[in-house]
This record gives sequence, structure tokens and C-alpha cells, in this order.
Amino acid sequence: MAVDKNMSILIVDDYNTMLRTLRNLLRQLSFINIDEAMDGSMALEKLRQGRFGLIISDWNMEPMTGIELLREVRDDEKLKATPFIMMTAESKSENVMAAKEAGVSNYIVKPFNAETLKAKMSCVLGEF
Repeated sequence: MAVDKNMSILIVDDYNTMLRTLRNLLRQLSFINIDEAMDGSMALEKLRQGRFGLIISDWNMEPMTGIELLREVRDDEKLKATPFIMMTAESKSENVMAAKEAGVSNYIVKPFNAETLKAKMSCVLGEF
């Protein structure tokens, strides 16, 4: 089944520069329906108000981190099936394990390019 390029994607990061970069990378991949949140609690609010086909979230944010957001999403009946890609600048194995245990769909280490993002998204959503 083809990936719906019109699906809503929620990007979550506390740095505007990273949000802008991620939005540009997604546009390069022909995704246009992109919403953003500056932290996990704002993201959770948006997720509970709308339907998103993918969440791409940073790990390190305040007041709610990406791993806390992931756990909230996986504990919510309406949201738990939503694909979730975690971004982080750290590639520590204990972080990767914690994210896997919490139910992350995929994990991406910053910095990354459109090709890497596409590969990670393809693993989660299917080839496009």
C-alpha cells in the first residue's frame, strides 16, 4: 500500500531551528501536512485533538521529554497505534533500549539528512 503523502505528521522539538530543518526535510520528501509542537505536553494536546499518521519527536525537551510523550502515546487507546520516531543527539545504547521498551517505532540520531529520514520513515510506514 502506498504511503499517504497528505497524512498529518506531528514534529516535536524545543528548538525552532530543528523544527524548521525537519519541516524542510519532510517537504523534500513531498510531505506537506506538517504540524509542530515545542514540547511533549503541547504535542499530547495536539494529538488528542486531531489525527496524525506519524509523530517525530526529540528526546530532550522540557517540561515533558520525548520518552515521556512516547509512554503517554502508547498508554492512550486512541493514540497507541500511531507510528513514533524518536530523534536524539545521543546514541547511547541505554537510551535506544529505553525507547524500544517504551514502544518506539524507530530511532534517528541527529544530525541527519533527507535520505536517512526517508529510510527511517520507510521502515515505519512502508516504502515511498
